[in-house]
Amino acid sequence: MATPPATLDRVARMPFATVYPLYVTKVEKKGRTRAELDAVIQWLTGFDDAAIAQHIAAQTTFAEFFDAAHLHPNASLITGVICGVRVEEIEEPLMQRVRYLDKLVDELAKGKAMEKILRAPAA
Repeated sequence: MATPPATLDRVARMPFATVYPLYVTKVEKKGRTRAELDAVIQWLTGFDDAAIAQHIAAQTTFAEFFDAAHLHPNASLITGVICGVRVEEIEEPLMQRVRYLDKLVDELAKGKAMEKILRAPAA
């Protein structure tokens, strides 16, 4: 599924620091912790706590954030619907990565076990 260019541009320019507090609020309202949120972000991006903090302080855009990330090899195992769109059908790499993160945050907020959120291939 293609994302309209204006939407893609808006998301690319959006600072990660703008969205991070919203993620924190979402997961904490559902009884999860910032540490769990950071673990999910670290799994997806390869960033450690210091790198996440630096991206927040630097007001890194989503485009810059995901350009610097080393996406987890199992990220393609993230499937399902977010905002009415199947994440595995999103054509633009940046938008797909943003939606991967959104999907993981949603799963965390819904109480899914960390072992299930941090995908591993089927044995």
